[in-house]
Amino acid sequence: MTQVRKPYSSDVSDEEWSLVVPYLVLMREDVEQRRHDLRELFNGLRYVIRYGIA
Repeated sequence: MTQVRKPYSSDVSDEEWSLVVPYLVLMREDVEQRRHDLRELFNGLRYVIRYGIA
């Protein structure tokens, strides 16, 4: 069962995601595939950039 988390204000919107995702999925097919959801990783990076880490 996939756990749904509460969204953060820094999370990317669906519209923003549709603009960004084509640039993030330029992987060769023979490369090991991701284990984590790319959108969640992107949201995490946006959070760190916006709020920093203590």
